[in-house]
Amino acid sequence: MTDSKPIDQIAERVERLLLRHEELQRTNALLQSQVQDLQAERDLLKSRLQAARARIDALLERLPILRNGIE
Repeated sequence: MTDSKPIDQIAERVERLLLRHEELQRTNALLQSQVQDLQAERDLLKSRLQAARARIDALLERLPILRNGIE
């Protein structure tokens, strides 16, 4: 009986490790999904920023005072 106790303890620990591994895999998948979502949001915001800059540049070009350097 004393020989089976360490084996039972090892088996129990392996089971806990397997459960922890599965939990970490699920957590990792969720984090990867969040990263992808944030990257997509970042890319969208970059695009919107570039469009806003282009509009501002176009407006600045229409201002003769700024374009000619006259104050």
